[in-house]
Amino acid sequence: MGCHILDAPYKALELGYPKDVECSVANIYEKIWTANYYPEGPPAASIITLHFDKTSKTGSNLELVWMDGGIIPPRPEIIPAEDYLGEKGNTNGVIMIGDKGVISCGVYGLNPKLYRKGEQTIHYNTDFDYKKGLDHVHHMEWINACKGGYGSKEYKKLTSPIEYSGPFTETVLMGNLALRSYMLKKGNEFIGRKKLLWDGENTRITNFEPANQFVGRKRRKGWEL
Repeated sequence: MGCHILDAPYKALELGYPKDVECSVANIYEKIWTANYYPEGPPAASIITLHFDKTSKTGSNLELVWMDGGIIPPRPEIIPAEDYLGEKGNTNGVIMIGDKGVISCGVYGLNPKLYRKGEQTIHYNTDFDYKKGLDHVHHMEWINACKGGYGSKEYKKLTSPIEYSGPFTETVLMGNLALRSYMLKKGNEFIGRKKLLWDGENTRITNFEPANQFVGRKRRKGWEL
């Protein structure tokens, strides 16, 4: 769900590559005093924090925090106590906190709300548009872009061309990179529980070499790129 949820802030704020990533992970204890250790599997819950340089849309550096496994962020004071954070039941959502207000929305950026102190909440209801279905639009745009070729007018109509979707997908995968590094051990010592510094242009972690084993993969003979 990472791409579906984070697309709204990433696109709206033109974020680009993150500077760094770090995480916090929930433990499960099936034995007394000993946390379960399954380094290849996902945790029950986690918090991922990424930092970005300022863009023309932010004006300052930005912190992005991802929470999963039932963890819900603190409610900004400007959002009324009875309002959901994102979707109904607080199941999924996005909160963008600025100097003058807060925007919340659900998955895919649906049903956004703008909260500003002392002003009426603005709510854009997207239920009707979404119920009409958008999959056929995405499918046809992708097919037409493939037929038209890179740089064609059909390609330029894409909402997620490779120039956007490449860095965006890498940003989402940074969360997995942090989680895998967090579980690395040398003997009984966890060695990867630190902030990982990211060089987006060269696609590598610069301050913890063992993390780079998760950046790419060794391909089988005959399947090299």
